[in-house]
Amino acid sequence: MLKKYYLIIGLICSFLPLQVAALKIGFVNAIRVMDEAPQLAKASKALDSEFARRKRQIVNARNELKRLEEAFQKDSTIMTEAKARIKKREIRDKKRELKRQQEEISEDFNIRRSEELDKVQKAIIEVIQDIAKRDSYDFILSEGVVWASKQVDITDKVLMALGKKNKKSRR
Repeated sequence: MLKKYYLIIGLICSFLPLQVAALKIGFVNAIRVMDEAPQLAKASKALDSEFARRKRQIVNARNELKRLEEAFQKDSTIMTEAKARIKKREIRDKKRELKRQQEEISEDFNIRRSEELDKVQKAIIEVIQDIAKRDSYDFILSEGVVWASKQVDITDKVLMALGKKNKKSRR
């Protein structure tokens, strides 16, 4: 049974060189494109400004909690037991609220970041497909490639096209 598969694979491979000679193949370094795509920097700045107010609120709440804890430490020796319990509960409640806010902002940020990454990835795929059609490529390979020569590497073309697309979207 195994010999049968090897025979089939051998026959297919023997015909491949005849077909592959006519193929135009390109390679895109996906990691480099994601690192250098101008759309990613633009999306990152947009996310930072979108979440800046909420991050400042978290910092302010953290500072307020720290101030309350320090005041409690300083005044706990002169407080009545009932007042100390009330202050401890207040601090505990504020810690819970701060933790909830941090988790909420983190979750919201991750959702928005995923949305922005999806947009960037769609733009990258669109540019790669445009280059493939324009330059008559039969295959464009990306992930899972162990090595690609400079002759088939079109990463620079993709990055230049993304830069042009980014400039157009600013207008």
